Amino acid sequence: MVRVRFAPSPTGYLHIGGARTALFNWMYAKSQGGKFILRIEDTDQLRSKAEFLDEILDSMKWLGLDWDEYYKQSDRFEIYRKYANQLLEEGKAYKDGEAIILKVLEKQIKLYDLIRDEIQVDSKEIKDQVLMKSDGSPTYSFACVIDDALMEISCVIRGEDHISNTPKQILIYEALGFKIPKFAHLPLILDDERARLSKRAGAVAVTDYRRQGFLPEAIVNYLMLLGWSPGNNDEMVNLDAAIKKFSIKKINKAGAAFSMDKLKWLNGQYLKKIDSQRLVELLMPNLKEKGYINGKFDGQQLKNIVDLFKGRMTTLEDFFDWTEFLFKDDFALDEAVRAKYLAQDKSKEFTLLSQRLGGLDRFDTTSVEKKFRELVEELGIKASDLVHPIRVALTGKEVGPGLFETMALLGKEKTIQRLSGAFVHRV
Repeated sequence: MVRVRFAPSPTGYLHIGGARTALFNWMYAKSQGGKFILRIEDTDQLRSKAEFLDEILDSMKWLGLDWDEYYKQSDRFEIYRKYANQLLEEGKAYKDGEAIILKVLEKQIKLYDLIRDEIQVDSKEIKDQVLMKSDGSPTYSFACVIDDALMEISCVIRGEDHISNTPKQILIYEALGFKIPKFAHLPLILDDERARLSKRAGAVAVTDYRRQGFLPEAIVNYLMLLGWSPGNNDEMVNLDAAIKKFSIKKINKAGAAFSMDKLKWLNGQYLKKIDSQRLVELLMPNLKEKGYINGKFDGQQLKNIVDLFKGRMTTLEDFFDWTEFLFKDDFALDEAVRAKYLAQDKSKEFTLLSQRLGGLDRFDTTSVEKKFRELVEELGIKASDLVHPIRVALTGKEVGPGLFETMALLGKEKTIQRLSGAFVHRV
């Protein structure tokens, strides 16, 4: 059976590159009917933190990367000591103080990488390897080898930054007489300057993207395309269909450039297709936190707002910028926009429109538009002469969804109030 693992260290949050490694392991296991194992490598007890572990587990669940088995290396120290002592007894390792160190013998180390083909290293380039540190904790490579062997990992899929560790680990496999798994080293995720993605380029933790309002399915879709393609130049990829096509051997060797613009575009495509009720539920915590709504609110009205604006959103955070005017009377109005559209006094036209709108029994899109068109025709002016100033007066923005849909959502009272006050308070 195919058995793969993702082995994060809880010394920091889940990096977006780590999330892609987890995704490719998960997809490989799913595509082969195998098992996906989550192993927490927390042997560094000084730097490992519970908050990081909680974030890693939460981010994995948020992305939908469920695991079949779960282990923590901090629970397995006795196992590592047992195998270190075995190597001591067999004369394959020696003590230096309290540390236990593997003797590295001269030989050619060959490994076949499923992505990079054959890699060969002379053991002369490798010094004797510490297995157990003087504080009694195992080194990364030693614990990694023992766990991969005992957990029967059939293929180790990890970042190419681990290529230098692999020959050292093969020596440990051989010393212990363990079966050596297959290896596949994934290309790194790069920034715009083709350097390794780091905090300089912006968000790097999955939590950052979640906080910024990205959907998990968009993140998974985008990460999937960083180094692998299901073919047909598809951008939005059905995950189940992708799993059926997934092949480790078809992953690119070259690093994949991360584009925030591309991710935002993709996220926007998912937002356009998302069920509006689910979108309301996703927005609800921040709507309450920002004070946009309280305990009592009109659920249908909120859904109507979502329906009107979701086509303009690239992230969930965009919603709050676009719709601030619907929830707050002191919404932001850019000075340049005010000067461009409200500098010329149109109080006469605004007053006349307010009077017409005030007489409406039914304040919906059709009725509002009819009154507007009638007024424009009577005044002998172009619709655009009023559309832009009205939009700015009502919303604080020079662009947005249809003006009449916007007015209907805002409601009669607030629409008339803002039209009446536009040239009293804003100029």
